[in-house]
Amino acid sequence: MSSPFQPAAGPRLACRFTCTLACTIAALGAGILDDAVAADIQLYGLVGSYAGSIKRGDNVARTSVIGSGGLTTSWWGVRGSEDLGGGTRAIFQLEQFFQPDTGGAGRSPADPGGFSRSGWVGLAGGFGQLTIGRHTSPYYVSMQTVNPFGASVVFSPLVVQSYVASFGNTVIGDTVWNNVIQYVSPTMKGLNATVVYAPGEVAGRNSVNNAGIHLRYKRGPLSAVLSAQRVRTAAVAPSTGQEAYLAGLAWDAGWARLYASAQATDSAVTNITSRTWQLGTAVPVTASGSILASWARTTVDNPLAGVGDHDTAGLGYDYYLSKRTDVYVTYLYDHVDGRARGNSYALGIRHTF
Repeated sequence: MSSPFQPAAGPRLACRFTCTLACTIAALGAGILDDAVAADIQLYGLVGSYAGSIKRGDNVARTSVIGSGGLTTSWWGVRGSEDLGGGTRAIFQLEQFFQPDTGGAGRSPADPGGFSRSGWVGLAGGFGQLTIGRHTSPYYVSMQTVNPFGASVVFSPLVVQSYVASFGNTVIGDTVWNNVIQYVSPTMKGLNATVVYAPGEVAGRNSVNNAGIHLRYKRGPLSAVLSAQRVRTAAVAPSTGQEAYLAGLAWDAGWARLYASAQATDSAVTNITSRTWQLGTAVPVTASGSILASWARTTVDNPLAGVGDHDTAGLGYDYYLSKRTDVYVTYLYDHVDGRARGNSYALGIRHTF
């Protein structure tokens, strides 16, 4: 069971304020007010940092760090909508990652200088939602639902094994996709679907594209996800692409929230496959604090190299000082067969706005 202070995931983390923006168009050269269009605008975001000692299971020396993000990568955003009538709205969203420890934009210098978390525009109504632009990967969103450490690329065993290169990531591609057409269906009896397509924009090679279909179910104490994606435009040599599949669930038993997930990847040409299993729990021990625990094991089948099992386990305590501010301590154990064992620990804080 989640803490009563814990905000929901994604943009709803924000403490929102709404204003009305009058967009005025003046007659060219005359300075005459021609038109004004009202749009609902929201500013929101999350800022977090942590201090810790990091030692992965890859024989790299221990490092003391002041890091940005931690349980959630820091970001801010602005979004808006306009009522077009007939139940249809024009919508947009612009979000930017940033690093509060250095003041840098993006998650790293590799991120675009503008809106690195998302930047899209589209329409929403009874038919669902259709948007075009840069989107957070729905596969990554599904992964956040089925592990107690959510979106953390620092402390979530499932996420670091899947997406973080220094942990031998098994999923090709970023947690954010460019050039996406995304459709989200209406929710019916707790079930909805998200379909994404991203053309590779390579002349004469329409087969170079990314695509995915993602099902999510939420009803009562049960949340479940089933995601499949094919990545070709962000392939890493010598592979020319990858298919990835994720299934998982979360169950709120009252005394604890229980998580389980299974993931499989298959890289083209190289025939490198992987299987990842994850179990986790979040146990409330006070009215505003919970113990978080998760374990993930990945097995990689590589025809050209022997790769042992990779075990990563996380343990943490998350305490909410208010609805928008929490502090936490975490411990992360990491070990790949045949390598040194790593263990990391950190103290962090998050604030949403």
